[in-house]
Amino acid sequence: MLCRRVNQWRFEQMEFQHEDGRYFITSPDGKLLAEVVYPRIDDGKNVVIERTYVDPSLRGQGIAGKLVKLVVDEARRDNFLIEPLCTFAAKEFQRRSEYADVLRPTK
Repeated sequence: MLCRRVNQWRFEQMEFQHEDGRYFITSPDGKLLAEVVYPRIDDGKNVVIERTYVDPSLRGQGIAGKLVKLVVDEARRDNFLIEPLCTFAAKEFQRRSEYADVLRPTK
C-alpha cells in the first residue's frame, strides 16, 4: 500500500509531455511510464489512437483515461476526429457518450 501511495504522489507531481501524435510521462531517469500514441490518418485530417500504455506500478489510477481525454480535448480544439483502435481507447469511447462528437465513423 505504501508503494502505491508513493507512486500516486509521484504521478500527481508529473506533467504529461507532448509530441506530435503522442502524450507521455517518463520517470526522471527516462523510463516510459505512460503514453497514448495517435498518428494522423486521412491525409492528416483525423487521428487513430493505436496504443495506450501505463506502467504496472501506476495502473489503477485513471492515467490511461486521462491520456485519452487529452487526445479528445485536442480533437475538439483542433477540429479533428478520432478512431479508437486500441482496446482501452475503444472501451473508453463506448463508456463515455460525451466523446461521441469526436468519434470518427467507421467505414
